[in-house]
Amino acid sequence: MTQALSLTITPRAQTGRSASRRVRKINQIPAILYGKHTKPQTIAIDAPEFTRLLRSVAGRALIIELNHKDSADKALSFIQEIQRDPITDKFRHVDLQEVKADEKLEINVPISLTGEAYGVKTQGGVLETSAHTLRVRCLPKDLPPVIVIDVSELKINESLKVAGLKPIAGVEFRDVPGQPIVGVLSIAVEEVAAPVATAAAGAAAPAAGAAAPAAGAAKPGDAKAPAAGAKPGDAKAAAPAAKPAAKK
Repeated sequence: MTQALSLTITPRAQTGRSASRRVRKINQIPAILYGKHTKPQTIAIDAPEFTRLLRSVAGRALIIELNHKDSADKALSFIQEIQRDPITDKFRHVDLQEVKADEKLEINVPISLTGEAYGVKTQGGVLETSAHTLRVRCLPKDLPPVIVIDVSELKINESLKVAGLKPIAGVEFRDVPGQPIVGVLSIAVEEVAAPVATAAAGAAAPAAGAAAPAAGAAKPGDAKAPAAGAKPGDAKAAAPAAKPAAKK
């Protein structure tokens, strides 16, 4: 396990929106510490100290040692959730999960890919990542900060699933064994299919246009189409009436 980071916490008796605003005004962050065997504790943490802590965490799964202010009590935890203001991006609330050194915990660990896949480098495929974290169960001392996966051997149309991961001492993978993590896809089919589909659509359009008769055009063989508004059987409407012959 990577050496635990530390964070100072201060007990907080008052709760609610007004109390939380007062905590933020003194540059602290309202927080809560959950424990499997203890009641949730409302606490406050120093905002600058927490900012430095996050830089050290850098997206990894790490155990944090909590030091109670004005007390010798210590606890182990990890960050469960961080809430930020959507406009200012300042911290609004932090959830911490307490763990025991001799008790297994479940946590999501980020994935780090290494190497260049054979299917991408040699066969012209595209690397696709299906999962960015994996759920693990282990003791705090066995917690890996990241799960490193070497994709060098992946060929085109191959994928690595949870069941194919290399074992990590003391770590149990909790995700479904058949869940894909990363694979190499072939793009040849998509490149060929797209032009063919476009050409077929273009050829169908003129044919469909040619099949439709022009608006108002007479049908083949229809020598005398009745005039608009003429009644069926009205022969006079079919053609103009003939003028009487001039008298001699």
